[in-house]
Amino acid sequence: MTLDILTAVRDAQAGDREAFGRVIAHFEDTVFAIVMRRLGNRSEALEVTQEVFLRAVQKIGQLDEPAAFPGWIKTIATRTAINRAVRKPPEIASDPENFGGVTADGTDPQTHFADAEQAAAVRDGIDRLGETDRETLQAFYFGGSSLREMSEQFDCPVGTIKRRLHTARARLKDELLDLQPA
Repeated sequence: MTLDILTAVRDAQAGDREAFGRVIAHFEDTVFAIVMRRLGNRSEALEVTQEVFLRAVQKIGQLDEPAAFPGWIKTIATRTAINRAVRKPPEIASDPENFGGVTADGTDPQTHFADAEQAAAVRDGIDRLGETDRETLQAFYFGGSSLREMSEQFDCPVGTIKRRLHTARARLKDELLDLQPA
């Protein structure tokens, strides 16, 4: 990373919006390439790229070492793209005559009901977990906290947070076994 970009990152951390603009201009192509590789859809990749930089501007004060910015922004890009890919519904081509029984969000009422039922079951499963498991999953998946942020929040090492996430996922999976088709 050049000295000019390193200086711009430091200035951006101090609140200089123009400096952050220079940082965005420098890393925009890299972030877009990471996101595009994951999503394979140009318009969606452009949208997620903007989301990545929005998150970066909100959290740049948490970056301890400005020289680590390239890896940090790539991690944000990768996680945001993965989250978008996992959460987006599959694209399905359909004949126009099939649209009669479709709800406003693009799903048929039966699918919408099944999804809502499954979401309620997942929430119930999380509620049945112990306090540590529940708080760990909620902080990571619903709060969007990074491992480092969780380490500070729970006052324990990052390795412990990783183990807690692994354990909590396994316990939630056990709670949700009844959702699996036989």
